[in-house]
Amino acid sequence: MEGDIGVCLVEAESSRRTGVVGGPDDDGSYDYGLFQINDRYWCNSGATPGKGCDVRCKDLLSDDITVASVCAKKIYRQQGFPAWLGWKNECHGRALPSLDTCMGYR
Repeated sequence: MEGDIGVCLVEAESSRRTGVVGGPDDDGSYDYGLFQINDRYWCNSGATPGKGCDVRCKDLLSDDITVASVCAKKIYRQQGFPAWLGWKNECHGRALPSLDTCMGYR
């Protein structure tokens, strides 16, 4: 994921908070963690890993975002940013601030 867009995405989805559980959605599903990854398709809310990312939903709530990032990248590769409603509503087609200066690129 590109930096500026990724930051907009996590801001829109979770306000940059890793421990957020959102929902229930209209279909009764829940969204987990920094990227608000949905348990209907991508993570298993039970005790064992499962679904598209082969992870437990509770593992997406960690401050260590390794598991969440790997899963988000998988979702992105399959569906792109439109997989996230927050991106559609808050980021798509909008000028995003550059992170170059705070990331040390300038």
